[in-house]
Amino acid sequence: MSTKISRRRIPHRTGSGKAERYIQPSILMSLRRKPSYGYEIIQTIQEFGFVEGPAPPGMIYRHLRDLESTGLVQSSWKTEDRGPAKRVYELTPEGEETLGLWAEYMEQQAQKLMGFIKAYRKAAKR
Repeated sequence: MSTKISRRRIPHRTGSGKAERYIQPSILMSLRRKPSYGYEIIQTIQEFGFVEGPAPPGMIYRHLRDLESTGLVQSSWKTEDRGPAKRVYELTPEGEETLGLWAEYMEQQAQKLMGFIKAYRKAAKR
């Protein structure tokens, strides 16, 4: 049974470049693992494969502000013994729900891509 996902529930993506297409769900996934600050998020989202090399900090902070303004993440200032205060971001329940929708959407896209590849390989054998 296939579940259709309403694109209205997935937040609007700022930026139109291919590199930015999955930045927001990558940020949400990073924060699902643990609350984090911007620089650490920049480092961890690379492992999801949507960004090659370090993501531009301005782009990440723009997305973090957007995610916070829509209630998907929240932030607070944390001070440590030494050094300046850092803004730490964490996933909200709404962010968790949205991340689940993104995962379902990506799974549907992956199934479509695999169907195409299977059809290609089948046609190539003829």
